This record gives sequence, structure tokens and C-alpha cells, in this order.
Amino acid sequence: MRDSASARRLIDPQTLDDPYPFYRELRQTAPVWQVPGTKIVVVTRHALLEEAARRVEDFSSHLTGVLYRSWNGTPARLTRDSLPVQALATADPPAHALHRNAVFPELVARKMSAMAPDIEQVTDACIGRLLAARSGDFMHLVANPLPMTVVSRLVGFKGSDIDRLLRAAFDSTAVVDGTMNLFQLLFCLVRSAMIQRWIGGQLRAASRDGSDILSAIRRSVDDGTLRTMEGRAILHILLAAGGESTTSLLGNAVRRLAEDPELQAMLRAQPERIPAFLEEVLRLESPFRYHLRSVPKDTRLGDVDIPRRATVLMFWSAGNRDPEVFDRADEIDLDRPRKHMTFGRGIHTCVGAPLARLEGAIVLRALLARTRDIALDASRPPAWVKSLQVRRHEHLTIRVTPA
Repeated sequence: MRDSASARRLIDPQTLDDPYPFYRELRQTAPVWQVPGTKIVVVTRHALLEEAARRVEDFSSHLTGVLYRSWNGTPARLTRDSLPVQALATADPPAHALHRNAVFPELVARKMSAMAPDIEQVTDACIGRLLAARSGDFMHLVANPLPMTVVSRLVGFKGSDIDRLLRAAFDSTAVVDGTMNLFQLLFCLVRSAMIQRWIGGQLRAASRDGSDILSAIRRSVDDGTLRTMEGRAILHILLAAGGESTTSLLGNAVRRLAEDPELQAMLRAQPERIPAFLEEVLRLESPFRYHLRSVPKDTRLGDVDIPRRATVLMFWSAGNRDPEVFDRADEIDLDRPRKHMTFGRGIHTCVGAPLARLEGAIVLRALLARTRDIALDASRPPAWVKSLQVRRHEHLTIRVTPA
């Protein structure tokens, strides 16, 4: 694991499509691995991920670098001391608590009973189009538009173009992904700046008296709790994470069902087990494979010294298949206790996790109830997005038999 070939392997297209053999090798031989020739460090073992997540002073959430593919096919970093503003997922205490408190009450108030009818309405429309066609790209028809529509309504964006917001969400993860060349990365950063300006306009136009997240952020900005830049950044993160994570979860769950008719039949007969199935999909195919941490001072994890200003990739997706924690780690077990790390650990546990679970359960219940069979279209094989960070389908063409 000390040569450029192993560095290239991290972002090799074959590894991106099926990363789990490489994760297994890293867990066994180099659970804390400094990518040769870089200050990029990959952590893959469950216990070490837990430890790093607790040590917030040694492993900061501040975003100080983004990844790209260098000219020779190895991962590289574009770094700076810090971004002009760190918000929510990229904020450390005490700012992180302020940001979380600005949005969490609104999520708690609406996350279940109040949001369910909206989600069911959007779900019925999306699945209806799929059933009418009898086949189609599940990502295009359901998994992409549905979560972004829900997030847009929850946040309170007005007059939003769902396709544009989807591109913005996917751009936000692409800039830390490590698979683009430097030119592509810079172009993506320009597009991200454009959506930031749009979000700023939405924030300025927001009512102080509303019950949505946009109004809550506006109140926090007006009373001085948040700076305007922080408010924009928080909204951008909610847009990106809320769209990306549930989009990936829906596609990954439906592919598992399409590949396993017996599992389909069991969940149709026992829909109460759908939440347990979703937890296993989250564990086995983590929507966000990793999150970044920066290292403000020289430190050590396991038996490896990590230099100051290193960028650490916290590979939750590798920890989720650690056999030291999970028996038969590569298999679905609906009776497995929930120990996965998909929504992060510690203070940065995903604030939107309950909403993602709710959306997933509503969509799968509706899809299974309204079909007799779901199958992959053999003429159009599924395709993964070529990404180091996200586990999302580019295309997932399925055939459905209505109930």
C-alpha cells in the first residue's frame, strides 16, 4: 500500500463500482492508510472511526481541502487554511451547536406526522408514472425528484426548479469527491457559487413569521445569532445532503429488491419489516461513503502518525462492513441490531436522518403495495455514479408488474 498503483486504485473506476474488496483489504492490512505521496488519510475500521469521531479537537470537521484526480490518476488535494464560513456539517463546537439549533426545532416539529402527507402525495405521483409506463429509470422517475421536492418544501424554497436543485445537490458532493480533474472541479465550484447566490435571494425574501426552515434561518440572521454567510451555507448543506442521501437510499433499496424476488415477497407479506430492511440497505450501501475531517495538529490514530493539515476520509461504508462488529457483514440480516455508521457519529450525526428513513419507508411501502413484481431490465444494466464519496445510481432501469 506504499506505491502510486495503490493510490490510483482508490479512485479506479472498478473500485468505485465495487469498493468493498478494497475496503476489506485496507481494514485488514492498513486500517489507517496514508495515500502514498499525499496528505490524504483513509480510515476504514469501525473502532477507529468511532474513536476519530469522538476526538473532535484532533479531527476537525472544518473543510480545508477538496479532492480531485491528478494528471497521473491519483487523488490530490486543493487546500486552503479554511473556508470563509464553516456551517453545520463543516462546523466545530461551539458554532456547530448554534447552527444545529437553528434548524433542528423545525425538523423535529415536522419530521413525522406533518411531513408524511406531503411525502405520500409526491410518492403517489412518482410511482404512478412508473406504473403507467411499466418500465423506466427509477432514478429519473422517482429517486431523484422525490427527495428534492420534499426538501424544497420542508426548507421553504419558493418557485424552485427541482432539476436545478438536483444539479446543485450533486455538484455539492462532487466538489469533495476526488474523481474530477482540476478543470472540472473549478467549473463545479463556479456552479456552486451560482446556487449560493440563488439561496441568498431566497433567504432575503423569506418571511420572518413562517414555520419552515428558511424562515427560522432568516430569524436567526436578523437577530444576530447567525451571519448571513452562515445562513446561506446551512441552507446549501441541507439542500445537498437532503437530496443526495435519500436519492441514493431509494435507488439502492429498490435495486436490492429487484435482485431478490424472495425478499420482495417477504416484505409485501410483512411490510412492518420494511424499516429493518432500510437499515440494512443503509449499512450495506451507505449513501455517503465517507465524510472529511481535517487535522489541525500532528496526531496519532491506531498505530499511525497523522501529520498536521492532513485530510482524513472517514469511510463509514467500510466500517459498516467490519466483521469485528457485524456477523456475516456482507449479507442482509433484518434482525441485526442497528449499529451502522451511515449517518455519522457523535455531534455530527445527521440531523435529517429521521426524514430520510420516513421517505424511504413511505416509498417502499407504496411501491411494494402497488406491484406484484419488480425486476431489473436486463437490456439496460444498472450504472453507478463514478464517485468516491456517494453510492448513488446514475441509471436504474426496472420493470414493474402492477398489483
